[in-house]
Amino acid sequence: MTNPTDNTAGKKQDMKSTPRNPRRALAGMVAGSGLLLTGCATNAPQDIFQPKGPNAHDINQLQKLVFPIAGIVGVIVLALATYIFLKFRDRGQAIPSQAHGRPIVEITLTVVPALILSVVGVFTFRTIFDLAETQDTEMVINVTGQQWWWEYDYPVQEDFGINQPIITSGQLVMPVGTKVLLRETSRDVIHSYWIPALNGKKDAVPGRINLLRLEADKPGIYAGQCTEFCGLSHANMRMEAVALSKEDFAKWVANQQKPYAAPAAGTLAAEGEQVFLNQCVRCHQVNGQKRADGTAVIAAPDENVYSGAAPNLSHLMTRNTFAGAMFDLLRPACRKDVWSAKPEEFGAKYLAGVSEDCLNATDLRAWLRNAPAVKPMYADPTKLGPTDGKYRGMPALGLSETDIDKLVAYLLTLK
Repeated sequence: MTNPTDNTAGKKQDMKSTPRNPRRALAGMVAGSGLLLTGCATNAPQDIFQPKGPNAHDINQLQKLVFPIAGIVGVIVLALATYIFLKFRDRGQAIPSQAHGRPIVEITLTVVPALILSVVGVFTFRTIFDLAETQDTEMVINVTGQQWWWEYDYPVQEDFGINQPIITSGQLVMPVGTKVLLRETSRDVIHSYWIPALNGKKDAVPGRINLLRLEADKPGIYAGQCTEFCGLSHANMRMEAVALSKEDFAKWVANQQKPYAAPAAGTLAAEGEQVFLNQCVRCHQVNGQKRADGTAVIAAPDENVYSGAAPNLSHLMTRNTFAGAMFDLLRPACRKDVWSAKPEEFGAKYLAGVSEDCLNATDLRAWLRNAPAVKPMYADPTKLGPTDGKYRGMPALGLSETDIDKLVAYLLTLK
């Protein structure tokens, strides 16, 4: 006799007879297809499958081995899982026979994965050790990350014509065919330096020096991104590596070491220099700049900035970017002309710097007008940073449009 309180059979019958919702299935397929298509792009400067240097080439060779193996294993596992889910889903049937106690099955499921992992492991470890090699490097650049930009410090290296330290930001400039050793650290939180076309990523950790080797095959610009979440503008903390021929790199070094030239008296740029002295030198250094009485101008970012440093703006207009490489100094047409230049023409176009005709004045003026409005610096842009009243990033200076005109004219002279 059936127990009237036992409705298990009824529940099973209801579950079996419940129709599937085709709209949900369709929505799932559309979402999955959209997710897959997000990985497709015609212009992808950070594509890991387009190596432009020997280190990135080693990583790509490893990918060619690991990805097919992982793909085959993934398809097999997905197919088996789907089969099991459909074949043995609960319909009230008896529990299927189990594989426990069958040595052949257990040994096979142990040995086969072990062999696959061994093959992958051997090639992976070999590549890791090859990438970790730094004894063969020819040039050293100190790289320091902070919220939210990268600083590049070139110590004296007479073999490359560097007779005095060079400090720049946003773009790392290096000679082609040269093994460059990056000595990475951070001033605040953990960052991660990654230029996919040249090598894998390496963390920049406060209080530590981590080493990364870069080498580019041919002249060009290679884009990168901070890959360790580091605060509000993590996604805006970008970097670019500029590879120049050895001859063009020597020209770049010579220009970076040129003495400061003040703008001519009575010009709009000269008025802009006074705005810079009144507002900007609290944080930003321009090497060789002097006041009217002849005293050297020394910035004091340690008194105003949370991390104690701000980008050195000496020769600013020899770079293509500003604000942690978030914005281009070049208008789109001029930027495209440099980025798409042939290797033999790239050096001349990059070394030409930023002219008034090519200046991206719209973004530069917006930055000078109210930096926190265009790049998140801290939770409330109307308040100072959280530590001792210091700023985390560039504050809104409250400049008038006239002052901005003057300041832009002055910055254009920093070549």
